[in-house]
Amino acid sequence: MKKVIKFYYICNMKKLQFNTLIITIAIVLTTSFQWILYGQDNQDDVAIAQKAEEYIKKIQKDWKIPGLSVSISKGGKVVYAKGFGVKELTNNMFNDQKNRVDENTVFQIGSISKSFTAAVMAQLVDEGKIKWEDTVKNILPDFRMYDKWVEENLQVKDIMTHHTGINGQAGTYIPNLGYGREDVYKMLPFIKPTYSFRGGYEYNNITFIIASKIIEKLTGKSWEDNIRERILIPLGMTSTSVNKEGFNASKNVAVPHEFYYSKGKMLTDSTWTDSLVVNPIYGDEQALHWLTVIGPAGGINSTAVDMAKYAQFHLDMGRVGDKQIISKKQMQYLHKGQTITSQDSSRTTLYGHCWFVEQNSRYRLYFHTGTTWGFTAICAFVPELNLSIVMLANSEVSSSPRYALMRRVIDYYKGFPEKDYSASYLASFMKEERDSELKRLKSEKVKSEESSLNPDLKILAGVYDKGEPFGKAVVTMEGEDLYITLGTEGWKHKMKRLTGDKFSFRSDGHGFDLKFVLKEGRRGKVKVSGLDIDFGYDENFGIWKKIK
Repeated sequence: MKKVIKFYYICNMKKLQFNTLIITIAIVLTTSFQWILYGQDNQDDVAIAQKAEEYIKKIQKDWKIPGLSVSISKGGKVVYAKGFGVKELTNNMFNDQKNRVDENTVFQIGSISKSFTAAVMAQLVDEGKIKWEDTVKNILPDFRMYDKWVEENLQVKDIMTHHTGINGQAGTYIPNLGYGREDVYKMLPFIKPTYSFRGGYEYNNITFIIASKIIEKLTGKSWEDNIRERILIPLGMTSTSVNKEGFNASKNVAVPHEFYYSKGKMLTDSTWTDSLVVNPIYGDEQALHWLTVIGPAGGINSTAVDMAKYAQFHLDMGRVGDKQIISKKQMQYLHKGQTITSQDSSRTTLYGHCWFVEQNSRYRLYFHTGTTWGFTAICAFVPELNLSIVMLANSEVSSSPRYALMRRVIDYYKGFPEKDYSASYLASFMKEERDSELKRLKSEKVKSEESSLNPDLKILAGVYDKGEPFGKAVVTMEGEDLYITLGTEGWKHKMKRLTGDKFSFRSDGHGFDLKFVLKEGRRGKVKVSGLDIDFGYDENFGIWKKIK
């Protein structure tokens, strides 16, 4: 790192009522990081930006984040935008200038994408093409749900406030098996509700495919084209893209990294060395097919600078320059809390149309987080301060570091005492992980091995049919290994035997468990009648029957 250079400019103004005005401008130039400090009219912004930078570095070190990019806007101006760390952990990562993260590095923003979909829907309401209270069935006659009453009465607003009755995150991993958006849409009637319609808030991704189909039906254009033409282009978000294609086409782009707790070496029955593990993710493990299928709920790629424009768009209540992109009335609707998601003595948090609305004793905060395979993000704004904060990271770390930065920056501008949220959150995270690991270890000691048949692999090969829209699964024996091919993409995956009838395989960055349905016949001969795939979140779509 080159020597830090400081420039001091002192100007004496004798003719003014005060004797001396000292203006100190410190410009820090390093070979490790690039940074931009905009709108330095207000010295408070400069001081806060400098303090924020030190805290960002601490957060990055605490949580072992390879690279992150941050922007802070105040009073309608970006007062701080900078990248930290590297796009990819490599052996010589700091020797490669191109590997450094800057304020224009592209990250996946995950579920913050939901608010983009809601914004497009608000525009369609402005244009009189739709009402929030319109029923989905009247717009999409082929729409189906497990519960027929819900199918007939589900309204547009129910989709984006997570009031469908579908279990939280249900269906999230279906795309990872090689199914497309249309496939998932057709699978909705196979997903049983876990709570009453509008009876509670259950966060879900695949329901936003319904929203995308509504948008496409009403406009005659794809969800992707609507996002570009209605949001990205008007806001000047020139580095922002959608889906797998946009991510792969980005030049200045971060590599995703996995993040997990590792218990390490056992010291005693209840203690061990532990650590946080971070590794880059490559190839199919990046789950870019999932990113595209889930696009309306989480498929946007962006930068800290571009997301600052998006946050300001919400602070300006739908206005860009002298043009009102979305009416103030509809922006107020998007920002209105609909359902209480959490509440304690210090704060109440509601969910609006793809924004969390937190009211505490000190301020009102709007925010949304995003998590994909190896990326995490947050976009937050405080209207009373005309302040926004964006943090993008190339690590699938927990929400804690995002919240730590968000709350620390707000505290700076509110003049509150400094609190180390990162240290507090990290201590809680490590304790929870240790307690969870100890519980798991104790459970393994008392858990008896489940009995199962142990058939020859050859008899498991065959064709298994689930019917539409799932289709067939073909299990083949190649050498000494079993492979499974399924999904409309036709991907083939090597299977790993766990026990006699249980196997696992990985597809598009996610692991799936599979169990063959076996029956012991006469003379100990084992017969195979089907297989059952665990889709996650307690989903069970039934047995795939063996047909040959």
